[in-house]
Amino acid sequence: MEISFTRVALLAAALFFVGCDQKPQPAKTHATEVTVLEGKTMGTFWRASIPGIDAKRSAELKEKIQTQLDADDQLLSTYKKDSALMRFNDSQSLSPWPVSEAMADIVTTSLRIGARTDGAMDITVGPLVNLWGFGPEQQPVQIPSQEQIDAMKAKTGLQHLTVINQSHQQYLQKKPAGFICRSLHCRRRLCGGSSGTLDGAGRDFPLSGVGGRRAEQP
Repeated sequence: MEISFTRVALLAAALFFVGCDQKPQPAKTHATEVTVLEGKTMGTFWRASIPGIDAKRSAELKEKIQTQLDADDQLLSTYKKDSALMRFNDSQSLSPWPVSEAMADIVTTSLRIGARTDGAMDITVGPLVNLWGFGPEQQPVQIPSQEQIDAMKAKTGLQHLTVINQSHQQYLQKKPAGFICRSLHCRRRLCGGSSGTLDGAGRDFPLSGVGGRRAEQP
């Protein structure tokens, strides 16, 4: 009887140690499939990664995003002569120029950022950008002279551009040769616009980007 008890005790001890040695296996999780939507805008590309969406819904969202970006492109492009921005840039008028509320908001925010950065971000540097060949104009065949650079610098500065808000209409007013450069803020608006389209569609964790710049929402 004593021998049987000893065997039972040893067997129980062995089972106890075997049980302690085995680590619980983590439950298997199925990764949510991510759909990547892509298109073209402003001479570059856009991309949006969306988890957990079916083919029909992805097609609808792609169309909405492209429509939003096409509208922003028509508003902000410096490569389209008929864009709202270029119509203002090409105008010789120094009188208040009627613009959309969206355009007024973009310029107001850009001027505010320019003031807070002491001119480090200046949307009026268009004349200098064009002089060096980085704008919609043809690239120069030689480096601009210091006299040319100084002449273009004189046409830049936040003080050369004014936003006028009235009850039912917004205006932009510039000094001679003023030219608004499509800045980083404009591309940020494009990212924000596409991300906002995803928000409106009920997507909680979209990741969208325009030309390599991403707009991520936690």
